[in-house]
Amino acid sequence: MPHQPDTLIVLADAEHARLVRHGPAAGFVTVETLDSEAAGLRAAELVSDRQGRSFESASPTRHSIAARHDPREGPREAFARAVAARIGTEKFARLLLVAPARTLALLEAALDAGARGKLGGTLDKDLLKTPDAALAAHLHPLYVHLPGSE
Repeated sequence: MPHQPDTLIVLADAEHARLVRHGPAAGFVTVETLDSEAAGLRAAELVSDRQGRSFESASPTRHSIAARHDPREGPREAFARAVAARIGTEKFARLLLVAPARTLALLEAALDAGARGKLGGTLDKDLLKTPDAALAAHLHPLYVHLPGSE
């Protein structure tokens, strides 16, 4: 695999992210990890009150009213914006995003124009727990399509 010193690789999921760069020798090095404040919280811990109640029209039975949205979506979007803001403070020639599809879409939408213009590729995969030494095999499809990677 060719050496790409100016490439920033972001591995992420809904609650955690790693910024990875090429190491001084061959391979990759994690330079920073980011964690969401809501990481590990259940949906019930993210809302402040109980579900509403409704009466059955044909009987005196009452039912709870389900929320119209997932309470975890707000923190996920906020975390994607925070990761994108952190990406915006880095200097790089190319950006590679690696995350599950939903997180990938949130990250791409949150990128500023400068970072979006340097986006060299995306990979719909969860590699967050993959050790640095094992990343090369997983990231090969991204490097094959980069200009100047021959």
